[in-house]
Amino acid sequence: MVALQGFNVGAVRVDPPLLLAPMEDVTALPMRLIAKRIGRPGLMFTEFVSAMAVHHGAKKTLRKLAVLDEERPLGIQIFGGDVATMVETARLCEESGADIVDINMGCWVPKVCKTGSGAALLKDPELAERIVAGVVKAVKVPVTVKVRAGWDWSLFAAPDLAKRFEAAGAQMITLHARFAKQGFEGEADWRLIQDLRHAVSVPLVGNGDVKTGDDAIRMVRETGCDGVMVGRSAISNPWNLARIRSAITGEPEPTEPSLWERAQTAIAHAKAMVDYEARFDVPSGKSAPTVEQRALRALRGQLPMYIKGAPGAAQVRARLTAVDSVAELEDVLTEFVRATEGLLSPAPQ
Repeated sequence: MVALQGFNVGAVRVDPPLLLAPMEDVTALPMRLIAKRIGRPGLMFTEFVSAMAVHHGAKKTLRKLAVLDEERPLGIQIFGGDVATMVETARLCEESGADIVDINMGCWVPKVCKTGSGAALLKDPELAERIVAGVVKAVKVPVTVKVRAGWDWSLFAAPDLAKRFEAAGAQMITLHARFAKQGFEGEADWRLIQDLRHAVSVPLVGNGDVKTGDDAIRMVRETGCDGVMVGRSAISNPWNLARIRSAITGEPEPTEPSLWERAQTAIAHAKAMVDYEARFDVPSGKSAPTVEQRALRALRGQLPMYIKGAPGAAQVRARLTAVDSVAELEDVLTEFVRATEGLLSPAPQ
């Protein structure tokens, strides 16, 4: 097999052509560092950054702008429906060290779309184009855009939009091959990526239903896209990113992690999340959750996925979603691993 080649977004090299998708409440700094260490994608993105929240100085949003050298190259993804606030936020992203500023025009959830942001911009091409042009003029780093195929099945809007964005200076387009009204339902239609490939000359990244290395190779071959973006199949599964990477680079297939390694990674993720929360701790009343409780609660949906598929994992899921401390998490996972595989390693100290 011939390895898939990397590509450039301006001066930013994306190699391998494997990208970790921006996912709200998932691709926070702790998760990205784990993904980078194990999966080594060519480019990663932050959670969504609300331009309006940045404008109002929201601490929980501003912390998303943190960039560490070991996770580069990194794109910060921003969303908003107003040119001025998007420009303001893009400048802050650049000042924070973003290698790329990505504009979200794909998020379909109501709380985003009702503000005229995300996928709602698919219905207003003129405003969408002004936002891209404004951000491009405001920063020196490359500006990229992630879109859905269109708002609904009545109009495949992506080709017209992508042409507008390329003309406005966007240096990469990512297409999630579903319409906004679909959410994550149904199968992604990769033919839409192939059709968009004929519309733009800038790098095109395909997104939607890439779960394996074979999927990634097939997407590139069938659509002509330059790279593949992986989202949900990487949640609490950086080893899947590593498998996809090996498939597209021709590197040796990575060793599958033991259940103990998966559990240890979940614990490391939790500890890193506690540290992350502590950096932005805001004093509050006595009844408010502690830093540790907030961190563990933020990972409720992710921690059980680290052991997904192991015998008995479904039975321990409720306990994992209820833990309020790292010590409790360690106890639950250590007990589970011992019961499932026997004592594979000394218990965490």
